[in-house]
Amino acid sequence: MGTQPLENWGASDANERYVGRWSRPVARRFLDWLALPDGGAWTDVGCGTGALSAGILTACTPSSVTGVDRSEGFIEAVRTQMTDPRAHFVVSDATDLPLADASSDVAVSGLVLNFVPDHAAMLREMMRVTRPGGTVAAYVWDYAEGMEMMRVFWDAVARVNPNDGALDERDRFPICRPEALTDLWRQHHLKDVAVHAIDIPTVFRDFSDYWTPFLGRQGPAPAYLASLDDDTRERVRAEVQARLVPAADGTIALAARAWAVRGTC
Repeated sequence: MGTQPLENWGASDANERYVGRWSRPVARRFLDWLALPDGGAWTDVGCGTGALSAGILTACTPSSVTGVDRSEGFIEAVRTQMTDPRAHFVVSDATDLPLADASSDVAVSGLVLNFVPDHAAMLREMMRVTRPGGTVAAYVWDYAEGMEMMRVFWDAVARVNPNDGALDERDRFPICRPEALTDLWRQHHLKDVAVHAIDIPTVFRDFSDYWTPFLGRQGPAPAYLASLDDDTRERVRAEVQARLVPAADGTIALAARAWAVRGTC
């Protein structure tokens, strides 16, 4: 096969089933690590279904939060679900933020940077809207090793369909490593650059609890799975199941690691 399937971004329910169980815990850990003063104006770039924006509103006592995402479906959903008067959500691209220069104290992004083709353009926009002395920070899944849910899936794909190895998120997203994130931030002359690992343990009730989110067509792995014929899809499912060793009670414990990076304008 070898051709990247069309990825569906905008189905908020499917996205929540796929990575929702991690998105809120990792957002909380990220904000704890930033440990920024209360009262600032925040910009959430690629806000998606609002996990990071909700964490900011709850934990950081912001004066405002502006969430930006190119998906109209995500923005419609988050506007309906999040009615805090400090929050405002707009449809726009991460590389063309509809905000004035130096209008934010903090610009952040959660689990999005790798999906933007021009990482540097996105970072420059985050820097542009952040005042001098403000913070620019982001986090991404460690697809190479630490995001075990997806690592198991793509290793199974490599066994069933070796020609599709290039679709593996580990290879598609080299930015998802601490060295690459550090280099990007430093190349743009951000100061006091630091990276941090965020580990979120997860226990699935059983194999069905693990596998069902992959059927939602939301994101790279589910989109790839949906592109397969029934026989190949079943072979992938069987290979994945063979790689997962449940505990005596049937549960499956996997880790989810994200890498976070921060710097000062």
